Amino acid sequence: MKKRTMIQTFATAFSNGYFLGFLKGDIYTGKTKALCVPGLNCYSCPGAVGSCPIGSLQAVLGARQYSFSYYVIGIVMLLGTILGRLVCGFLCPFGFFQDLLYKIKSRKIKVPAKFDRNLRYFKYIFLLIPVIILPIFLTNKYGLAPPYFCQWICPAGTLEGGTPLVATNRGLREMVGFLFNWKMGLLILTILSSIFMYRPFCKYVCPLGAFYSLFNKYSFYQMNVDKLKCNGCKSCEQKCKMNVKVTKEINTAECIRCGECKAVCPKGAITSGFYLKSNDKSDNLNEKFLNL
Repeated sequence: MKKRTMIQTFATAFSNGYFLGFLKGDIYTGKTKALCVPGLNCYSCPGAVGSCPIGSLQAVLGARQYSFSYYVIGIVMLLGTILGRLVCGFLCPFGFFQDLLYKIKSRKIKVPAKFDRNLRYFKYIFLLIPVIILPIFLTNKYGLAPPYFCQWICPAGTLEGGTPLVATNRGLREMVGFLFNWKMGLLILTILSSIFMYRPFCKYVCPLGAFYSLFNKYSFYQMNVDKLKCNGCKSCEQKCKMNVKVTKEINTAECIRCGECKAVCPKGAITSGFYLKSNDKSDNLNEKFLNL
């Protein structure tokens, strides 16, 4: 999985390419800031060269009279249609951060299946209420709303934006109060839980992952299990840290396309890539993939 780690590293560095911002303690405001990056990466991160999709979505949902709002919604839907949750597995800086934390040697915790399954629905609640409903209905006289999820919940914003800005700006340090301490507590909770559980934020909280998951089954990028090659050993399901039932439904909403199941399959039964239908419709095993 070295290839995936390299891609994640590059994606994180690319999304935060304004390195001077970390030294100066300010926020980049260049033209590229009008564009959304694919993954969860805070607008206020000193190095961020693009905008966070979730932050942008909240900012414009209450301003549907402006054409910019349609651009933000359109770009996130386009990414979902093409890639699905491949973004989560390869292009998201905060997902990569959790991957690194999980590599720390510790006794890992496996959440009971039924409890885990119910907790997964919470990310859709976070998408629906603070990201969509509140910005639409709780706006100011200009039709704009504060980014409720970013302001009160998002640990990625605290890690990437709040912490470095407060650390490098004396004026901000003097203004620190309840809200910053509250969010710092959420960040610490996320960090600690990520050491013992695989990507808890992605599984249970992330509204961007929830949005991309809606496209996972139908996105251009797909995964496939060749039923004739599969010997039923379940190595793929034992390896999957997202607890996907690979042999039953690999393109579930929870699959982040990390490729670990594909790597451990002893029969090479799992393929992945941008889906191309064969002219032969007699057998779904004749589906072709442009493998990555």
